[in-house]
Amino acid sequence: MEIIRNLVEGRLRTTLAIGGVVAGVLALTLTSALAEHFDAQVAGGVAYYRSSIQVADSAGNYAGVISLSKVDPIQKLPGVAAALPTITLLAKPGTTAITPLGLPDTIVYADPRERALSPLKTRLAAGHPLDPNHQGEVVLGADLANEFRVRVGDSLDLPVRPPNPNPDFVNHTFHVVGILQRTRTLPDAMASVGLLDAQALLQESLPASFRDRVDPSSLASVITVYGKRGTDLDRLADQITAKVAGVSATRPSDYVRGFDQGAALDAVAVVAGGLTVLFAGLVLVDTMLIAVAERSREIALKMLLGARAWQVAAEHVLEALLLGLLGGLIGFALGVGLSNLLDLAGRSIGMDIFSVSDHVAKITLGLTVALGLAGGIVPALRAARMDAGLALRAR
Repeated sequence: MEIIRNLVEGRLRTTLAIGGVVAGVLALTLTSALAEHFDAQVAGGVAYYRSSIQVADSAGNYAGVISLSKVDPIQKLPGVAAALPTITLLAKPGTTAITPLGLPDTIVYADPRERALSPLKTRLAAGHPLDPNHQGEVVLGADLANEFRVRVGDSLDLPVRPPNPNPDFVNHTFHVVGILQRTRTLPDAMASVGLLDAQALLQESLPASFRDRVDPSSLASVITVYGKRGTDLDRLADQITAKVAGVSATRPSDYVRGFDQGAALDAVAVVAGGLTVLFAGLVLVDTMLIAVAERSREIALKMLLGARAWQVAAEHVLEALLLGLLGGLIGFALGVGLSNLLDLAGRSIGMDIFSVSDHVAKITLGLTVALGLAGGIVPALRAARMDAGLALRAR
């Protein structure tokens, strides 16, 4: 009860201390949620690109397409488990990527056999999978469904018409048959369509002078290659480039290295959060030191009446811990609310950058307890070591 009385009597000091902790924990929650979301996206990207080889055309043909005649020569190479055509197109041509990994909204066709080979597994939150016998169907990632504000049963024109389209721009109306559960990684920004639809869209994305001279059933954007168990994919990529004419295979390690370099954003977020917590700790220590100075006569009387040093120290540590907990809980609640609010607003434009998981909650609230304890130790030691006689004479 005495601790509560002290907090109430020093309302201004209490407010300043709690306010400093709130600011620090709020910033820590936001930066931790940003780092958590970024880590999930990086993990998904690394898992996908580490497990496969992306093979593109290098023969000087129109960029962005590769002939399916390259599939058989690749498939016959030792170590290749599967060489599968993949078609990818921008869902919003003419716009720049705004996700933390720089990944744009994408229209995708992936060979059904890839589902068993890829480490990225998806589940439907609503609707049903694509029917290979039907055209004009699309399954949307969670972010795209939010961005386009559509549900199962709605219609959607893809690709999205840009503000100033080319005269030969073409898009088609698709029926939304499924929406995926949120993965916090690559599939969230994908619109999956069937093979015939993807081939038609790929052909229509080519320059008019080129599109009429190609058979869309003979093209893909890339060929995705999966290796047999135990195969060195980097070495296999080099063999594909060397032995199959007119193609260039990217080493999985090159993709992974790109993701690792992007992790600098994660480090910046962690450092920023740590600095705010340090600031909050300094505010708490300063507040408690002022409290000890103001209560020096009271502390001296307690010690003269028999209070032991550890009891005086414990009282101030508990007071600092209570201040830290109050500020931490308020700051964490504000951080969760603000991150959810920002995500809700951001999803309307395809931007989802926060993830407040149990891991974030444990780290943030654990640091809050540590902050309260750390903030009370120095003032508590000063109070416990106070000379009661000197303190009384000084007043």
